[in-house]
Amino acid sequence: ALKVLAAEGLVELVPRRGARVVALTDADAEQLFPVMAMLEGRCALEATCRATVDDLAQLQALHDKLERAAAAADADGYYRVNHEFHSLVQALADNRWLDRATGDLRRFMRLMRGRQLQLPGRLQASINEHRVLMDAFEQRDAARAERAMHDHLLAQLVAFKKLRLPPAARKARDAR
Repeated sequence: ALKVLAAEGLVELVPRRGARVVALTDADAEQLFPVMAMLEGRCALEATCRATVDDLAQLQALHDKLERAAAAADADGYYRVNHEFHSLVQALADNRWLDRATGDLRRFMRLMRGRQLQLPGRLQASINEHRVLMDAFEQRDAARAERAMHDHLLAQLVAFKKLRLPPAARKARDAR
């Protein structure tokens, strides 16, 4: 199992010491989030074009769970359902090449994506971003769905970067 994780780049095997989880840097986040924004945006565009009424009902059911988790300020529950939601959008795109590229990079995103929900106000911002996305799906506006998903991922990067700042630096920045 560790060799598989090492082959995927998630674990580093250290001779005579065992294994350790790969630590992603701020520079990794700066590079990874925009690529995922592009890929997941394309997933949203293609999913909007292909989704059936039943598919949209599945997305809405997951979105309803996100709404409940956000209302309860349950960041862990929100993160789990959010992963299901994004995975369903990816599956609905029904593009094996897009699925492969997105799936490969999603493994790395999971190492940092959930933490951004700990930033004060981020959970509410995220659910608002999902509302825009769901509206685009319901309106069958593929270009708007692509843009909403792209912007949602970049908002996660902004939150992630804010969270990485020391509290004093955050207060100083927010005061400006």
